[in-house]
Amino acid sequence: MSTTGLYGTYGGRYVPETLIPALDELDAGWRAAQADPAFHAELEELGRTFAGRPTPLTRAERFAPGKRLYLKREDLLHTGAHKLNNALGQAVLARRLGKRRIVAETGAGQHGVAAATVCARFGYDCVVYMGEEDMRRQRPNVERMELLGAEVRPVEFGTRTLKEATSEAIRDWITNVETTHYLIGSCVGPAPYPELVRELQAVIGREARAQFLEAEARLPEVVVACVGGGSNAIGMFAGFVDDPDVRLIGVEAAGAASLGAGHAGVLHGARSSVLADDDGQIADAHSISAGLDYPGVGPEHAFLRDTGRAEYVRATDEEALAAFRELTRCEGIIPALEPAHALARARELEEELVLVCLSGRGDKDLEEVLSR
Repeated sequence: MSTTGLYGTYGGRYVPETLIPALDELDAGWRAAQADPAFHAELEELGRTFAGRPTPLTRAERFAPGKRLYLKREDLLHTGAHKLNNALGQAVLARRLGKRRIVAETGAGQHGVAAATVCARFGYDCVVYMGEEDMRRQRPNVERMELLGAEVRPVEFGTRTLKEATSEAIRDWITNVETTHYLIGSCVGPAPYPELVRELQAVIGREARAQFLEAEARLPEVVVACVGGGSNAIGMFAGFVDDPDVRLIGVEAAGAASLGAGHAGVLHGARSSVLADDDGQIADAHSISAGLDYPGVGPEHAFLRDTGRAEYVRATDEEALAAFRELTRCEGIIPALEPAHALARARELEEELVLVCLSGRGDKDLEEVLSR
């Protein structure tokens, strides 16, 4: 990671000049926070007393007989998904920067709920941009955000999903940059966001590594996580990336495989691997899972793919649905559709010692699943 936020040829800043001072301010604030023990102490305290960290490791014996497959239970975090790790960290950072208004984008609604939650906790104004199609698919989360005091603004153009919601959130930020912090939800966007989000999500990998060692007295052979923008995966991988004997596998939605089917391009302020047509225009992504329905991915994932440190595979809607139902019936755990993609691939692996990031719970997806 260089000071310019590059991962090989990926990352960087591809933004209007008006945003450079805000990104510089954010970068300086982030470096200062990283060097301040009080910042880390506050985050750890919030994690323990508000979010419910550490989250446990659960062995899924009936789901994967013949394997020692463990789930890192981010579904048990307050608000029901890993998104709160990042939202809490950025909320504390926003306070240090003197910002009292938060804008965020959301797809599945989990990041929107996390943003609305921390804004309620810290007394900030909160505006969440969400595509109309995602609002339809994730109605319970829209209601939760509004209950928490956030204003949810529907985005009515394009595919009316996460890509457009992100564009609108950035547009709002540009207009209100003096008072507003853009609380990005994944390890995407211009530097320093990909690094910042990875570091705030790395708690997943740190905990999981220690817990797996405690359970098995050795490291897993393979670590699996779903990838949309990729923040739960980058946080989980962070705990194992320096262990060459541990395979890292990211699982994308088959209809939104930015790493498997994409090529280098610029989206939302950074160069990464994106889905694009022959003219270089960003293509539409599709997934039953609103959280994976994104035509780009965090730049560090593109770098990990190119260097061969991580592998990226795909799962279809049908495979994810089957894994969703199977885990529910076999283990009494209802996963979100996003990590159901990771579960679909994890069971097929040859390795015996497997660790999966269960990034969120499935309450938000019941209507979608039951309609199939």
